[in-house]
Amino acid sequence: MKYTLSFRIWHWLFAVVILGLLGTVFLRKTFLSYKANAEILMAKLSDMGNDITIEDAKILAKTIRDNMWEWHIILGYALAALVIYRIILFFVDKSKRESFSSLSLHKKAVRSLYYVLYATVLFMSISGLTIYFYEYLGLAKETAKQIKEIHEAAYNIILVFVILHIVGVFIADAKDENGLVSTMINGKTKDNFK
Repeated sequence: MKYTLSFRIWHWLFAVVILGLLGTVFLRKTFLSYKANAEILMAKLSDMGNDITIEDAKILAKTIRDNMWEWHIILGYALAALVIYRIILFFVDKSKRESFSSLSLHKKAVRSLYYVLYATVLFMSISGLTIYFYEYLGLAKETAKQIKEIHEAAYNIILVFVILHIVGVFIADAKDENGLVSTMINGKTKDNFK
């Protein structure tokens, strides 16, 4: 199986953006959690003789993570652009086309997982942009919050897919698709090396 240069570029840019987005969410939920950091700020400031309210501490904690979250937004724009690029590739790049019915059961399952991923990423792009621009779109803040909850739940699908993808690629490369990783890097199949 040979991957075209345009597909390989998309794949690696997509990987970097997805990992960056997952990383920003991880930081937001752990080390830069405003709830945990607000309590730390309150305690430390109190030790220094400066008492503040929990509301003020939460504002400070959110301010600390704002620069990092800006990267989530930038990467979200990049993801939306990559979704558009992938849709274009679907119609232009015919190198990987195989009819679904001709695939083995395993390959059908893998292909189906990719369809779930693409649908999820499309949803994440649209919902992320909707959350960010909800006021311009004339949506109520409550509607944006509901969309955000679904957006955050869909994150889990991408997280599980990334883990399955990495494990699956290593297993496939070690078993029946030897050279799969290098093919995705340089575009050459094993036959090109003989």
